[in-house]
Amino acid sequence: MSDKKLKVTLVKSVIGTKQSHRATVRGLGLRRLHHTVELQDTPAVRGMITKVAYLVKLEA
Repeated sequence: MSDKKLKVTLVKSVIGTKQSHRATVRGLGLRRLHHTVELQDTPAVRGMITKVAYLVKLEA
């Protein structure tokens, strides 16, 4: 698979969001506001990012 990386940053609080969306944010490895993680560009990760797109910022 490709070795491309995605930079994902939590830009909106998870307070008041659905439990499944909070779990998805944690699954992406994001812990606090403005926390950035680098993840592999896979279909699974892309799906997770799409699910919580309103909470995160994506950089290719």
